[in-house]
Amino acid sequence: MTIDHLTRAFASTRAVLATVRPEHLDRPTPCVSWDVRALINHFIGSARWAGATIDGEAAPADEDHAAGDLLAAYDHSSKLALAAFGADGALARTVHLPFGELTGAALMALAANDQFTHGWDLARAVGHHTDLDPGLAEDLLAQARITVPDAYRGPEGVGLFAPAAEPAPGASPADRLAAFLGRA
Repeated sequence: MTIDHLTRAFASTRAVLATVRPEHLDRPTPCVSWDVRALINHFIGSARWAGATIDGEAAPADEDHAAGDLLAAYDHSSKLALAAFGADGALARTVHLPFGELTGAALMALAANDQFTHGWDLARAVGHHTDLDPGLAEDLLAQARITVPDAYRGPEGVGLFAPAAEPAPGASPADRLAAFLGRA
C-alpha cells in the first residue's frame, strides 16, 4: 500500500459524504450498531486517530463531527492523516495498538481500508451507488485477503470484522471487498 491508496480512500469516501443531507443522519447503516451520524463520527475520528497514532500523539477527544460542516471536518482529518503518514520515516515506525504492534505502513493500509469500507457503508445507507473506485477496491481486497485472518472475525462488538459474506453474482470490486469484510 502507498500513500496514494490512502489519498484515494479519503477521496472516495468524501465524494459519498458530499451527498449526505441532514435527514440521512438517523438512518441505519450496514454497521448494525451505528446510524449514519455514528458512522460519520467514526470515520472522521479514526482518520484523526490514525494521524495522531503515527505521530506518537495522544488520541484526540471524541467529538460530534456530524453536528457541523461534515466536509470541512473530514477534509481537516484527512489532511492531518495524510501529513502524518507522508512524513519522513512514518511508514517504518512501529506503533503499539491494543491488538498488537504494526508498522506505520500497516497502520496506513488499515486506515485506507477503514476509510474506504466505511465510505461504502455510508453509500449503502444514503442510497448512493456502491461501485466506488474499482481499482482501489481491488487493491484493498487483495490486501485484506492477506491481513484479515479469521481470528479477527466475530459478531459485531466482538470481532474487528464480521464473518465474510458471499458477494452477489457480478458484484463490483467495492461490493466484493465489503462482503469479504462481513457486509451482507
